Formats: sequence, structure tokens, C-alpha cells
Amino acid sequence: MSNEVLLPPSTPELSIETRGPVLWLIITREERRNAMSHGVLASLAQAIGAAQSQRHIRAIVLTGAGSKAFCAGADLQSTNAFTTDYSEPHGHLAQLLRVAKASTVPLIARINGACMAGGMGLMSMCDLAVAARHAVFGLPEVKVGVFPAQVLSVLQHLIPRRKLAEMCLTGEPIGAQQALDYGLVNYLNDEGSDVDAKLQWLVDRLLDKSPAAIRRGLYTMKKVEAMAFEESMAFTESQIALFTLTEDAKEGQAAFREKRSPLWKGN
Repeated sequence: MSNEVLLPPSTPELSIETRGPVLWLIITREERRNAMSHGVLASLAQAIGAAQSQRHIRAIVLTGAGSKAFCAGADLQSTNAFTTDYSEPHGHLAQLLRVAKASTVPLIARINGACMAGGMGLMSMCDLAVAARHAVFGLPEVKVGVFPAQVLSVLQHLIPRRKLAEMCLTGEPIGAQQALDYGLVNYLNDEGSDVDAKLQWLVDRLLDKSPAAIRRGLYTMKKVEAMAFEESMAFTESQIALFTLTEDAKEGQAAFREKRSPLWKGN
């Protein structure tokens, strides 16, 4: 019996599309600057979780509809913008960040516009990020009397401490070039081209590599992040041995010796 979990259907707020080996998750709340609703967060978590068992999905792209906003954060027009049930210890955003942390399918943020507040969390939970040059980034929570608490769990190791403190404490935004300089994103779109051209270039550099190595490699990277040195060494000593036992490792080394392109099976 297969352990594959079916992808959830699209909703009016989240488009879920499979484009070849890439799963696209598009927040479709353009009139609200793609602000997060509880439904969007729950659907994102469900889709990312389901993708883990589908070996044909090699990458997941997360973005927002239109060209003005990636995600503006929580929908402040909602009376329950941050929680729906104070007796429930696990909120929707926290659950999504947990699912993303456990993902062994690479997550790529396509920042097509403003990336603000909780949107910074969605961007930061991804493994890679490509941004349009007109994009802006910010943590404006202090302007409405709150603080980017959950976002810090995935953002704090991405950028220098003093830059993070400035963004959190002043609430003032930064531009795309600053985001690139800080290490928030991997690439901006090239001059004269749109963000999708750079995104596709990056995706293509993943798709021709070993699926097994990427899957197990992401698992290893995420596990060692929270480990002390000796603990991480003990863990990675065993992991490298397991890498070499995969069919992809045997094929990759044979292809190298035979001076040919490898034919990956993903096992």
C-alpha cells in the first residue's frame, strides 16, 4: 500500500498547482496584498506536508498573486488576525513553520513584491529565495503594538543580529538590494528580465541533481542546525555512510568515472 498523501485542492485563497516536478503554492488574496488568513496558513501546511510523500515533486515554489505583494503578513482587517482560539497552544502560523522546518523538499520563495511581517516568516521558512528588484521587506509589527515573535524562529539566523534588531525595533522597511546584502534572499532578477527568469534558472540547477542527495541532505542540514559540535559530528558521521548506500550515490560515482551524465532514480 502506498504511503503517498494526496495534495489538497486549491481554494479561493490558495492556488495549488503542479507544474512538472515543481509544486507552486500561490496566495490568491491580491485585493488584501496577499495577507495571510487562517485558511491560507492551514492550506499551506497541508500542501507542504502532502508533498513530502510525492517523489515526483522536486521543489516547492511559494509566492503571491500579482506583482505588488508576496505577502503583507496577518490580515489586520480580521478581528482574529493572530489567533482564533486562545486555549489552543499551537497557532496556524507556528504549525506551518513546523511543517516547513521538517520539509525535505526544497522550498523556494518567489518574492514578487512587498514581503512584510508574517510574510517575512513565510520567506524565511524557505530554503532559497529569489526577489524582484521592486520588492520591499519589513517587520512593521511595532507600528500596530505587537512584535514579530514567531517570525524570529526562522529569521534570526538569516541576517546579522544588529540588522535584525533595527528591523524589529524601528519597523522600517528595507529594499531588495539591502535584502540581498543582508543574505535574506539568494538572488534578485537580472536587469531587463522578470523574477521568473531568475527563479527558473535556480530551479533548473536543482532539478538536474540527485533527488536522493537533496532529500537526505536537507534532512541532515536541518537536524544539525540545533546541535552542538560533537553531537553534530556524531550525527553526520553516520549520515555520510547512509548517503553512500543510496542508488543515486552509486550512479553518480559511476557516471563520474565513465564521464557521462548521471541518470538519477531518486533512491
